[in-house]
Amino acid sequence: MAGKIYPDAGAALEGVLFDGMLIASGGFGLCGIPERLIDAIAAAGTKDLTFASNNAGIDGVGIGKLLRTRQVRKMISSYVGENKEFERQYLAGELEVEFTPQGTLAERMRAGGAGIPGFYTKTGVGTLVAEGKETKVFAGRDGESQEYVLEQGIFADLAIVKAWKADTTGNCVFRKTARNFNVPAATCGKVTVVEVEEIVEPGQLDPDAIHLPGVYVQRIVVGAPYDKQIEFRTTRPREGENA
Repeated sequence: MAGKIYPDAGAALEGVLFDGMLIASGGFGLCGIPERLIDAIAAAGTKDLTFASNNAGIDGVGIGKLLRTRQVRKMISSYVGENKEFERQYLAGELEVEFTPQGTLAERMRAGGAGIPGFYTKTGVGTLVAEGKETKVFAGRDGESQEYVLEQGIFADLAIVKAWKADTTGNCVFRKTARNFNVPAATCGKVTVVEVEEIVEPGQLDPDAIHLPGVYVQRIVVGAPYDKQIEFRTTRPREGENA
């Protein structure tokens, strides 16, 4: 280990994991998910976990692996499709789910990263999302009074994210849509561990291209090579083939 650089995902999570912890995880579907770190959590056997993540991957991939091993107690998510095991556990009462609108989830992570314990939003007002939560009336953007619901910022014990490149100080660059939830997730963790495809020296990244400053990152591990997985494979017949 040299500075923030760790030899593998298991070493990067050593001394950080504990049963019952809250983990913020980046990714959207199978795009930009911290695969190696999820594998290391599975191998560690840490249980009763709560994950704040847009979704849980698919069956046997991403957080779906941890559902299979029954290490996840609760999901704070906005989308729960494409995962039969998630569905089965939820309907059987084996998995607690806190449904959160997608933009609200991103803002809850960002707020936690900024030290903001709560904020008001009109998203979800009048729906099941707002049940049991404090509401308040404010003047909206059009000047009319509107009801808003109080949402809490997420302060995670650990954040796991996947970046494209990082320098040795932890400055990170994400590639296109793989940025998704990775940046807000990274900011809200007490400890943030990033897996990357490549590590470069300080000064090799364009300062204007850095999406996540190294001040948020405590540990880095190279996870490459990666296999590009496709959530839905959609093709059309070749010319001359039957549809």
